[in-house]
Amino acid sequence: MAEPRVAQGFFHDKNRAFWLLQGGGWLAYLLLRALSGLANSMGLAFVLPAIIVTVTGASITLLLAAAYRRLIAMKPIVTWTATALLLVAASALFSVLEVWAHATFYQPGWQPQGVEFLGAILLDFSVLGAWTGLYYGINYYLLLAEQSERMITMAAQANTAQLAMLRYQLNPHFLFNTLNSISTLVLLKQTDRANAMLSRLASFLRYSLVGEREGLATVAQEAEALKLYLDIERTRFEARLRTRFDIAPEVMEARLPSLLLQPLIENAIKYAVTPAEDGADILVDARRMGDRLVITIADTGPGLGGVPAEAGGTGVGLANIRDRLVQSYGPDHRLELADNDPHGLIVLIDVPYQTDAVPPPAARPPLVANPVAAPQLAPQM
Repeated sequence: MAEPRVAQGFFHDKNRAFWLLQGGGWLAYLLLRALSGLANSMGLAFVLPAIIVTVTGASITLLLAAAYRRLIAMKPIVTWTATALLLVAASALFSVLEVWAHATFYQPGWQPQGVEFLGAILLDFSVLGAWTGLYYGINYYLLLAEQSERMITMAAQANTAQLAMLRYQLNPHFLFNTLNSISTLVLLKQTDRANAMLSRLASFLRYSLVGEREGLATVAQEAEALKLYLDIERTRFEARLRTRFDIAPEVMEARLPSLLLQPLIENAIKYAVTPAEDGADILVDARRMGDRLVITIADTGPGLGGVPAEAGGTGVGLANIRDRLVQSYGPDHRLELADNDPHGLIVLIDVPYQTDAVPPPAARPPLVANPVAAPQLAPQM
């Protein structure tokens, strides 16, 4: 995008840029003609016809510019056919006026014959052809630069819109269960617990809706959001939901897409905690490995093969995470699921370690599927 910006810097005012190039080009043409005549001992008398020829050429190109401005937006065959015809006509007119100026002010009565006349036409055709090529070349370059910037802007807007859509895709089951639990607490007249749960829900929703424009959050912020979510769910599951956070201090300021981990915790609760009479343990681990941020979420549920078919599930959570990782990091990420030992599930997320607010360019090749060893869960937490 650097080139379009440079071009737009000079051509920000296209009218001004045109007159600068037009004036500078024809002034250079005048100096070249005059110095060439003086170098060939043609005397100062040659300067006047050179000035007349330069003014004539500049005037003709102004007429050509008015025509080209309309032709450039037409179909290519119309543009180039009309341009060729105009160029031939303008070259003939330019040659006639140049011969008139030369014969009137420098060599009275001179009439070019044969090769001389052909040479005058070819010279003027070359000058106007070069001017035409520059005119179309610069304008097509500006059109291409504008289209490139427009496409980049549209792609960025589409990317931002998709990230926002994915970020705000909360599972309605979570909201339904939470509101249902609050309603139950109100019916049981446990107003303190209902109020606490409602307050946590409001805080969690506020975090999910209000964030940075880039949709990124620090690991510390994400951990606090997860704790709010788990506090809400703990009202429902109480001692059956056991959690532990093991986050290295050096990754607290690392950034990742906000609410990226919440669907994973939600799945762990749904498939590990809910079906088990004694509940399950959930571990959230985050650490830095070189220039990578590695996050693992493990549970002591049934694992990959232990979820019954009737448990349902739309797969929206994992699909959401995959889409957001692709949008933020391109191929430079890893999302893997594996069985925990002795039982349960481990989900590993491996992304570039970053502390700035802009996602890194997805320039790296895809990582080889080589799971990083995740910490194992202890029987109790």
